[in-house]
Amino acid sequence: MAIDPRAAKPPWLKVRAPSGERYRWLREQRSELELATVCEEARCPNIGECWSEGTATFMVMGSICTRGCRFCAVTTRKKGLPLDPEEPAKLARTIAAMKLNYIVITSVDRDDLDDQGASHFARCVQQVRLLAPQTRIEVLHPDFRGQRELVEVVATSGADVLGHNVETVRRLSPKVRDPRCNYDQSLAVLQYSKEISPQRFTKSSIMVGHGETEDEVAECMRDLREVGVDLLTIGQYLRPSSRYMPVEEYVHPTQFERYEQLGRELGFLYVASGPLVRSSYKAGEFFINALLDERDSLGAQPVSAGATPPLYRAEGVSRAKRALPILNA
Repeated sequence: MAIDPRAAKPPWLKVRAPSGERYRWLREQRSELELATVCEEARCPNIGECWSEGTATFMVMGSICTRGCRFCAVTTRKKGLPLDPEEPAKLARTIAAMKLNYIVITSVDRDDLDDQGASHFARCVQQVRLLAPQTRIEVLHPDFRGQRELVEVVATSGADVLGHNVETVRRLSPKVRDPRCNYDQSLAVLQYSKEISPQRFTKSSIMVGHGETEDEVAECMRDLREVGVDLLTIGQYLRPSSRYMPVEEYVHPTQFERYEQLGRELGFLYVASGPLVRSSYKAGEFFINALLDERDSLGAQPVSAGATPPLYRAEGVSRAKRALPILNA
């Protein structure tokens, strides 16, 4: 039974209002350069906290998506706006000016374009790499309808982390996602990324609160591990407005803790699991940075997906949790 949207949210879902000099500066820069952020478009509850600390997920290829997933607040139309050829340079200049250590680049789906925007996405990564060579780059890219050659364009663009979200469990995927999306298609995309660039970490994310069971979430985790996914985030689905599918359950923080423990047992190198966790939440960037540093210290050799490096067992986990008090309240 869906939760009454008029009912008060549980206390663990309360967040601070956006504020801070860094937050205001980033918002002004985004507006001046006509850049879009998924933080705003998807109404992320962590926008104030993340932006105030200089963390943001930039959304390229416009703010109009050609798909209509039932959970997502991004504007949907059959055709997006023309691509801005200057967008890669604008994005790179902004990131270089901010002197960020770690950024996330994502995009809307652009089924209306011949290559679904893969080459434009790759140019954005390459420009950031050129103008901000010290910045770690994570991409959260579309499924490109499962076309391996388009996945390869982004997978070989120079990003450090290759992300694509499976979003929900197998049973609920047709209900939650656009019909052009597909659970197995997303798994295949993640597998392609790992096969094409085995030295890169692959990442995915699951939303809970749609009516899934713990066994279904566990099955989804196992499916992700089978295709070599290294990094996982799990967060609560929050309904953007009455136009979108209702919340079936506000999952308790103790359940998120169980999911985190299960993820560790299954061999994920990193699991961020909590009510307000999103795929690009800042704690993930902190810890993933540590993993990338370790990878680079080993001569850019891939870390085994089934192995748990020493920093995960000891200092890395404790430091990451201290950076995220809201997840441990």
